[in-house]
Amino acid sequence: MTLTQEFDTIAAISTPLGEGAISIVRLSGSDAVKIANQIFRGKNLENVVSHTINYGHIVDNGELVDEVMLTLMRAPKTFTREDVVEINTHGGIAVTQEILQTLLRSGARLAEPGEFTKRAFLNGRIDLAQAESVMDIIRAKTDKAASIAVKQLEGSLSNLIKDIRQEILVSLAEVEVNIDYPEYDDAEDITSSVLLDKVKHFQVLLSGLLSTAKRGKILREGLKTAIIGRPNVGKSSLLNQLIREEKAIVTDIAGTTRDIITEFVNIGGVPLELIDTAGIRETDNLVESIGVERSMKAMAEADLVLLVLNASEELTDQDKQLIEISSSSTRIILLNKTDLPQKLDEHDLPGDFIKISALRNENLDSVEGAINKIFFSGEIVAQDATTLSNSRHIALVEQALQNLSEAEDALVMSMPVDLAQVNVREAWENLGEIIGDNAPDELITQLFTQFCLGK
Repeated sequence: MTLTQEFDTIAAISTPLGEGAISIVRLSGSDAVKIANQIFRGKNLENVVSHTINYGHIVDNGELVDEVMLTLMRAPKTFTREDVVEINTHGGIAVTQEILQTLLRSGARLAEPGEFTKRAFLNGRIDLAQAESVMDIIRAKTDKAASIAVKQLEGSLSNLIKDIRQEILVSLAEVEVNIDYPEYDDAEDITSSVLLDKVKHFQVLLSGLLSTAKRGKILREGLKTAIIGRPNVGKSSLLNQLIREEKAIVTDIAGTTRDIITEFVNIGGVPLELIDTAGIRETDNLVESIGVERSMKAMAEADLVLLVLNASEELTDQDKQLIEISSSSTRIILLNKTDLPQKLDEHDLPGDFIKISALRNENLDSVEGAINKIFFSGEIVAQDATTLSNSRHIALVEQALQNLSEAEDALVMSMPVDLAQVNVREAWENLGEIIGDNAPDELITQLFTQFCLGK
């Protein structure tokens, strides 16, 4: 078990700044109780039982700052494994900042971004994968993304990685024993055969985990989705219906949207970063032409393209051009304005399409089903599945698989078994970097700077 390290006492605001019912100012460190006791008027915190909530007031040089509820939690049964004090104050910006400044004047230091979670990691409370999942929970845009992050915080991914690493370590130890204490004359051949079987077994385990990466990364980061089409086909109306808000201006005037509008929306548990683009057409208007250029760039960078066509008009040359331009993208064709008499000839369209009416919010659930089918084969993720979603973790698993592939090649070519051992050990080390073993200090520091203050 990792022993708790001695750090100074840090303080930060742990809730978003703004008006609200409450704000929380958090302290962590060996002097947390002592510092809080200096500014708290109520019970003597030195005599208070751990994990209790206490009523009182915060004072600064005898002046009342606010009426508060103070939670005291003593080490080691805390998030950081240090003494932790959380002050629940009224949710105003001025009073919250004043309490923080009072704590800093009383001996605390302002916490760095992610420093509370970093201390939890350094003190052995969580590993690096679990620490990263804390930020994933905060940033989750759908319930399914949050569910994956919560499972990783509970240790689902970490435990799987640890089990695989332990199997690899046992296999490496067996190889060492067979080489150092050969029982048979052909000990190396027998050892090579055994290690080859083990390597193939590890490849199956990691390949199965890596197969979850695509859906996991989508659920974590979202699909960048460009809504494209010529002017006045209903792109902005579609955006407004999907986000349930009148975000984009809708008029009968072509070229109303001059710039891209970006919004996140939850569609069937999948976060979509919707990009409403300017209508793509040739134009002499300088401002509109810049919007068109940005639309083309958004389409090129998108994970998914929603091509909107006007079903109440015949297919135009601009429509045909957009169909051709977007053909290399992952695309869903939407026939909009089906509430009007249809004039578009469906035989002119390549492949499947979905008929919708953005104005009347008709058949938009079919768009959800199509996205599900394209990216998840109709099923997003099992509730109890261990899923890779973090780009760093995915890269390390891929590297470990490459190490194992090199080991397999060496063994198949009857190269010395100790050469294959080197590759297997590298796989073990790459997997260890996921959970924080073998992770360089620079990486750990960089990861935690991405966290918000107070977490």
